[in-house]
Amino acid sequence: MQRNAEDDSIEPMARGFAQSGVRIANERAVMTLIGLNPGVSNAELARLSGLGPQTTSRIVGDLETRELVLRGEVLRGRRGQPATPLFLNPDGAFGIGIEIGWRHFEVLLFSMAGVTLASIRRTYPWPDFRTVFAEVRAELSTIRAGMTPQQASRLVGIGVASPSHIERHLERIGAPPEQVELWRGADIAAETGRALGEPIEWVNDGSAACWAEFIARPAPRPTALAYFQVGTLVGAGIAIDGHLWEGRTGNAANLGAILVADAQGRPSYVHSIASILALQQRIEAAGDALPAGDPLNWDWSALEPLATEWLDDAGRALASAVLSTRAVMELDIAVIDGVMPRPVVQRLLERVEHHLATLPAYRTDMPAVAMGHMGGAAAATGAAQLVLFRRFFSRAWNIFAT
Repeated sequence: MQRNAEDDSIEPMARGFAQSGVRIANERAVMTLIGLNPGVSNAELARLSGLGPQTTSRIVGDLETRELVLRGEVLRGRRGQPATPLFLNPDGAFGIGIEIGWRHFEVLLFSMAGVTLASIRRTYPWPDFRTVFAEVRAELSTIRAGMTPQQASRLVGIGVASPSHIERHLERIGAPPEQVELWRGADIAAETGRALGEPIEWVNDGSAACWAEFIARPAPRPTALAYFQVGTLVGAGIAIDGHLWEGRTGNAANLGAILVADAQGRPSYVHSIASILALQQRIEAAGDALPAGDPLNWDWSALEPLATEWLDDAGRALASAVLSTRAVMELDIAVIDGVMPRPVVQRLLERVEHHLATLPAYRTDMPAVAMGHMGGAAAATGAAQLVLFRRFFSRAWNIFAT
């Protein structure tokens, strides 16, 4: 069935069922519709969900008792019975998101209102397997110490985002060989859960960042979104019809591994051209060293002219990757983001647009490209959002259902 361009791609997940035994699915449908339509009335919920007014009223009453939904002031002066607007309770639930990356980790507290309430970000030359989980635990303790008793009682879970195979590139970023062996085959979910003393939910960092970007897009959200985040390597993800495309291992949307041509026409990978690691190689070849700390805080003007040359080559590689992705899926938009200052990301986007315009289109329109909203916080934010979404909103990802 062809969808209308004005449809929001989350809305199909907000259709309810009247059969018995699907209470959780119906609750999630109602929660999703209230989230998408703040101020919606019970009658409008019934119409949008396909559930009966009594069913939606009963569900809303239960959600209100659990303090997940709030009623606003009754709206009078309209035709028919006065309507009571319904809203998600911004303090109804909270999630913690953790990113363990190549050169940083981040821990944040996220509310159902879609607000990051606290965040701690630490950088390192490379993740030390012997210490990083304890460091994450220490910063998580700091976050928790600042939570109110109500927030602590409504914390529903912890999401952890990381690269799928950290050991594969550790030596390239300067880690000693022993670290490669320590990380080889490591179960990051299990290691993090063991350090924290509680279960966690793992997601690939590119997919987590993609989800954060997808949620941040204004309605109507795109049916098919491809996401590229330029970091130490190129994190990536795909969201189709309101679902992450994760595959069997959670690493299905590894768009940084798309084969493209470099500036000399030689085959290479997007990772090898458009990443901070690729910029580092240029800097070191010129006899300098990569700046210390987070790329968000670098003096990028001091990296010229190498930064401009790298941005152009990165834009060419990403443009080719976007077009290749468009060839295998009906891509509405490709989002370009990075762990750099926003003006630098804007320059990168301009180079992607420039190179896309030079590529031949094969019986199809060029996909739209846009700059991301989330920047360097995308992966940790997405990890927290997924904990909340999978618990309260998604009918497809019902891993919490019993």
